Amino acid sequence: MTHSSRKPISRRIDHYRWLRSDGTPNFNDHIYKAPSELQLVVKREVKVISPSATIMKAVEEMSRSFRSLVVTTGNRPLGILHASNIVDYLGGGSLFNIVEKRYGLNLYSALEREVVETIMTRRMVQVPDTAKIINVLEAMAVTGSGVVLVVNKEGGLEGIVTEHDMVVYLSGVVSTGLIVKDVMSTPVAVIDRKSSLKKAMEEMITQGFRRLPVVDGEVVVGMLTAVDVVRYFGSHEAFKKTITGNILEALSVPVEEIMSENLVTVREDEDLAKAVYEMLSRNVSSVLVTDEEGVLKGIVTERDVLYALSTASKRL
Repeated sequence: MTHSSRKPISRRIDHYRWLRSDGTPNFNDHIYKAPSELQLVVKREVKVISPSATIMKAVEEMSRSFRSLVVTTGNRPLGILHASNIVDYLGGGSLFNIVEKRYGLNLYSALEREVVETIMTRRMVQVPDTAKIINVLEAMAVTGSGVVLVVNKEGGLEGIVTEHDMVVYLSGVVSTGLIVKDVMSTPVAVIDRKSSLKKAMEEMITQGFRRLPVVDGEVVVGMLTAVDVVRYFGSHEAFKKTITGNILEALSVPVEEIMSENLVTVREDEDLAKAVYEMLSRNVSSVLVTDEEGVLKGIVTERDVLYALSTASKRL
């Protein structure tokens, strides 16, 4: 376990682990033989937002548990607004300079006067609507993106496929024969329950993680995700924490006030299928690996599971 004052942690499983030396995906043959119709995984109802919409409108929409919004003009995608973009803008990274310099740290102005286009991610990973599932998986592997847009020949948005969608699909067609320890990422960056929300947000952006386990000493007591941060602002709870309107007041609250205490945990010697089941049935993007005393040993994310399933040696 690694506390947030340390240098950035390299994930043991990253998208380069998917690739051979020639840059092609290192998938097992069973993946290519599985049913390949894109409609098995694509979501046709995509949550979209205008580039001229305010950040306030975006966080209100995303607080309903949307991890990302596709930014469109008409039906043409221009970018993606991720929860991590909001974390960056509202205190975690370099986008916070806008809040400081343009809005004098005023929370209300930063949310009501700035627009989505300013902070959205312009880099999008797209596949044509004629693509197969394997093409989506290859796009995720090569780019490291967890979101792939499906577009028609005119460039119009037809749907979206996420890592979660791929995990749901692949968990039904392949078996890994692995245990949690084989797949989990370790060491894990954590944050103390008494640390400020701003410190946690800075940690998320610095480390490149969407989630941070929250600890009390060596014991994990909660989880803070980028969506939790978005919900804090989108639900207007942050407004209750500021007297002068200065965003730093809202960011000074301890992590334990924002974190989720509804932990999903597994043991490192359990079958990976148990972790996948917990992840899907509880609708979470990660499970924590702990021992009997609640000490954190590792974490299994959707990306870890997707890697394991894509390189699996067994087909169901």
